[in-house]
Amino acid sequence: MKAVWNGEVLAESNNTKVVENNHYFPPESIHDKFFQLSDTHTACPWKGRASYFHIQVGEDKNPDAAWFYHHPKDAAKEIKDHVAFWKGVKIEE
Repeated sequence: MKAVWNGEVLAESNNTKVVENNHYFPPESIHDKFFQLSDTHTACPWKGRASYFHIQVGEDKNPDAAWFYHHPKDAAKEIKDHVAFWKGVKIEE
């Protein structure tokens, strides 16, 4: 699977984990140069506190377009530090 935005591959892995129809990419599959840590956080009742990344490709920024759980609840421990996407990021095979 690939996560693609603005013509760039942001992450690529054959070992994503699908949770609630979102592909979570393992941390080692992320191309760090496109990611900037955000101050945004949200809460999920069963996964825990999510943190976000802004995605930057060239001059284009996609705020809070990726999220991850650094300290997930036990029910979501399999996606610890895995990254999922939205806001126009396409997931392709």
